[in-house]
Amino acid sequence: MKVVIIEDEKPAARRLGRMLSEINIEPIAMLHSVEEAVNWLHTHEHPELLFLDIQLSDGLSFEIFEEVEVKSAIIFTTAYDEYALKAFKLNSVDYLLKPIDSDELENAVNQYKNLQASNGNQTINIDQIKSLISSSQKNYKKRFTVKIGQHLKMISVDAIECFYSENKATHIHTINNRSYLIEDSLEQLEVKLQPEIFCRVSRKYFVNINAIKDIISYSNSRLKITLESFSESEIIVSRERVKDFKNWIG
Repeated sequence: MKVVIIEDEKPAARRLGRMLSEINIEPIAMLHSVEEAVNWLHTHEHPELLFLDIQLSDGLSFEIFEEVEVKSAIIFTTAYDEYALKAFKLNSVDYLLKPIDSDELENAVNQYKNLQASNGNQTINIDQIKSLISSSQKNYKKRFTVKIGQHLKMISVDAIECFYSENKATHIHTINNRSYLIEDSLEQLEVKLQPEIFCRVSRKYFVNINAIKDIISYSNSRLKITLESFSESEIIVSRERVKDFKNWIG
């Protein structure tokens, strides 16, 4: 059986690889980001089975499906215990909660084998899973606390124009043209920000719809966003996100 692991935490990927070896399955590749997975799947024959972490270092793994028609069966690995059962069982997709248990792993693999033996097909509705994940967050973040010297400052989300990633750190930029470092990664913000107000327009930026000053057509079917005060760098809506962005502002 050809198996590929997509997991951003390398120790977790190696541990899963060892657990699969114990049931006589040797992974043919271990991939650690959305970008790496997309490139690999574009250039290799797709495996029979993917073990796919939901939250990767450069985005949610669902972004892979926006760029590649994945032909493999999928077992998701997730730490999202509170809604995993609902989200994945509704879509006939198996999942493993972290930390992965060896017996549960073997059961999931056997379930896949039984499905193949009966010529069954998995039904993967990625949009529905994303929607369930988003709606499971009843309380979105209302403020962020930042450290300024020895002081802590509370910043309301209404005062934030955008979140951006720079030099492996995440920053917020406020309507009064100030930037602050925060602890959350952009991936962690995916489920903390109210989706009607904040949209991730690229791997580097989340923008507040109320802070958008102008939207300009850009090269390669992309869009350029101008905010009220942010001028650190250009904010470009990535090509694969343009459709979702237009729906968001529509």
